[in-house]
Amino acid sequence: MAYQALYRVWRPQTFADVVGQDVITQTLRNAVASNMTSHAYLFSGPRGTGKTSCAKILAKAVNCLNPQEGEPCNECEICQAANENRLNDVIEIDAASNNGVEEIRDIRDKVKYAPTEAKFKVYIIDEVHMLSQGAFNALLKTLEEPPANVMFILATTEPQKIPATIISRTQSFTFRRISRQDILDRMELILNDKQIEFDEEALNIIAASAEGGMRDALSILDQALSFGNDKLTLNNAQEVTGALSNEQIVSYMTAVAENNPADALTSLYNILASGRSAVRFTEMIIRVCRNMILYNSNSDLSDNMDSTIMTQEMLAIANKFDNDRLFYIVDQVSSAQKNLKNSNQTDVYMEILTVKISEPRIQSETPTASSEAAPVDNVQVDRLSDEVAKLKSELKNISANGVAARPAEKAKPKHKAQKVHLNKTAIYNVLGNATKADLSSARDIWPDVMNMLSVTQRAMMKVSEPVAASPDGMVMAFDYPMWFEQAQEDQDLLDSLTADVSKLLKKDYQIVMVPKEQWPVIRKEYIANNIDLDKNNDVKSKPEATKSDKAVDEAVNLFGEDNVDIKND
Repeated sequence: MAYQALYRVWRPQTFADVVGQDVITQTLRNAVASNMTSHAYLFSGPRGTGKTSCAKILAKAVNCLNPQEGEPCNECEICQAANENRLNDVIEIDAASNNGVEEIRDIRDKVKYAPTEAKFKVYIIDEVHMLSQGAFNALLKTLEEPPANVMFILATTEPQKIPATIISRTQSFTFRRISRQDILDRMELILNDKQIEFDEEALNIIAASAEGGMRDALSILDQALSFGNDKLTLNNAQEVTGALSNEQIVSYMTAVAENNPADALTSLYNILASGRSAVRFTEMIIRVCRNMILYNSNSDLSDNMDSTIMTQEMLAIANKFDNDRLFYIVDQVSSAQKNLKNSNQTDVYMEILTVKISEPRIQSETPTASSEAAPVDNVQVDRLSDEVAKLKSELKNISANGVAARPAEKAKPKHKAQKVHLNKTAIYNVLGNATKADLSSARDIWPDVMNMLSVTQRAMMKVSEPVAASPDGMVMAFDYPMWFEQAQEDQDLLDSLTADVSKLLKKDYQIVMVPKEQWPVIRKEYIANNIDLDKNNDVKSKPEATKSDKAVDEAVNLFGEDNVDIKND
């Protein structure tokens, strides 16, 4: 038999085997045992946390011929057929490659037929957020009025992209990242079963690299075992994951502690030359700082230190850092991580980071109360007294004669608020082809666009609405200038809006933003430049009307721009 990856061999077959999701598995087990299962479930959470495994176990449990307290027996014909992926009544669908309306309509037509072998026909739709809007609409009717012998299990890593109408018709379960200790226990169980010797520090490195995903942890473990010929050593784990060795991180942090940028850069170059990942490097720096802060706390928190990081060499230099500097290093590393994700010049950012955190920071000196006071200069005091008397005399003359003896000091100009940048060219391009039909289409898809955004982005866009649209773009007006400025500076938000709208309309589309309080002014300027928008929001030429046409301006002021239509005699 061909070799199978560890995550496939050790895939959970019962709810009890699922690691790190006790609340979810207990709930599902009780529902099966009491015959109170729902017609539709939504499993969401990070990758590798057990969503698909729980879906398959649930599909077996509801069809098992001999269930045991909600668990499948894994011995009856139904369970064995499901384990071997030959049970026709359990249908797995990958929504990433079957996301069209026709595929979902095919499901809708087939759910009417009874199961061929089992009690329930179970549809497991993975990555369901990849379905198109039309496919979601086709699925909605089936979820609303499902046949009695059909169950849907939807799995996704991005639940925010699923319409609220779908979520409201399912029982939703959120899978959490698996703790490092649970991942360690599972890997130890596997290695002991395979009778493979291992280094505990190597397992710690793999568990940290997995970032809460059991499947990722087992994949890295599989790779490390292949690299080391069925031996798991610390060096093997470091090479496979790109993690730093203790010698490398101690050398680097020692140079930082001694405020020696030259040595720190040399250590950095050696680390990068060994093939270590810059992202892993920054993660290690943050982990070291976190452990040093716990060590400096001199409390019970120090018991939570990671012993694989805080070696005797690292503890020896920990006293050279105070918490203020450690907080500063964490801030600088966090800022550098954002740049590393969007740049190919990782070496440059790492060099800048190294110089910043290793150079001594100059602290401003503040005088203390015990500092000796400067001697008083009596001559200077007398001169200042004469100047004050002179000023009093001039002020008295001003009050008596109403004439200033000297020029008044000019008032300092008030600080003007920074003017919001408006892309009027893009706005005019939209207005040049704007129609009421395009605006209606934009408003129709806007709820779907909001559902596709993240929670933070959705909160920002709630105070905006489409006010004009053309076949190629739309203008979004914001209720508050502050939100407009934040949205305008959020490139991720702009990219998401453009991509989502283009996806829904199936064409390239431009999003232009404007504060709502400035929208009437901009629209009036556009009208004044020999262009008029009629009551249908369609653009037409207005050659006779100009800025100086007082009759037109008065009509607009009285009746509103939407109710004024200028025609040539």
